[in-house]
Amino acid sequence: MARTLDLIRRLEGSVAQALVGKPDVIRLAIIGLLARGHLLIEDVPGVGKTTLAAALARSIGGGFQRIQFTSDMLPSDIIGITVYQPDRGEFVFKPGPLFTNIVLADEINRTTPKTQSSLLEAMNEAQVSLDHSTFPLPRPFMVLATQNPLEYEGTHPLPESQLDRFLLRIRIGYPAASDEKAILRGGGAAAAESLVPVLTSAELLELQEQVEKVRADDSVLDYLMALVAATRSAPLLRLGVSPRGALALLRAARARALTDGRDFLVPDDLKTLAVPALAHRVLLKSAPGSDVDGDAVMAAIADAIPVPR
Repeated sequence: MARTLDLIRRLEGSVAQALVGKPDVIRLAIIGLLARGHLLIEDVPGVGKTTLAAALARSIGGGFQRIQFTSDMLPSDIIGITVYQPDRGEFVFKPGPLFTNIVLADEINRTTPKTQSSLLEAMNEAQVSLDHSTFPLPRPFMVLATQNPLEYEGTHPLPESQLDRFLLRIRIGYPAASDEKAILRGGGAAAAESLVPVLTSAELLELQEQVEKVRADDSVLDYLMALVAATRSAPLLRLGVSPRGALALLRAARARALTDGRDFLVPDDLKTLAVPALAHRVLLKSAPGSDVDGDAVMAAIADAIPVPR
């Protein structure tokens, strides 16, 4: 376990060189990576979303692609196309930018539902199907999708089926005053491009396999079931967490345990991740004039469920 924790701390330290003053955000991103999940980042422009994705890619020695989603983008612009080559007498697949390790899907809600849905299979199955053929994506593979929560003109909201594919939804937020001052002075953050790999792909895949072996006792699983059941009967919600959402929280909690140097779950792993793992999977009942959001409701539910001792 000491070697495992050393690898994780090296990864956190590397990303922190580029994204200053955001250890909690970096920890959540690494939890998503270790759990073989994908992140939805809802935040305003300019707070470091691209930096986070690029720093993760550089730190693991992986490939990185940024895809700027627009209203005229087609699925083939993402997954690739087949091209007929006369000299070979056959169609040859030309992979799109999705075929890399870390993908930044920038402003994903600015493209059409058809193009958004082209990511579904890739995110869920780590493969792409085209013209009756299946093409596996590189390993490791992770999508970090961004959307601006304040600007809705010309956007297509993500459907519940796609939101459910994101393991965690996070927000980066503005830096603290001292961190922002250091950034303005030019000495606060390293460029993501200057980072050197601190993990190999093999080491990362090994960490991902260790996540799956983290133990969960019955008492912890009962607590997880209580959290999920509470969302299905909450008066402010019209759609609670699905079994797939419960599995997602369990995967994320196992990764969190590993980042703390444990091979077993504790209830706090679940409670801490309840909002980022579950809030985007619930639907609120319409209440005119109400400013309550899914995060607040999920946080209240997590606080109300007794934690097993």
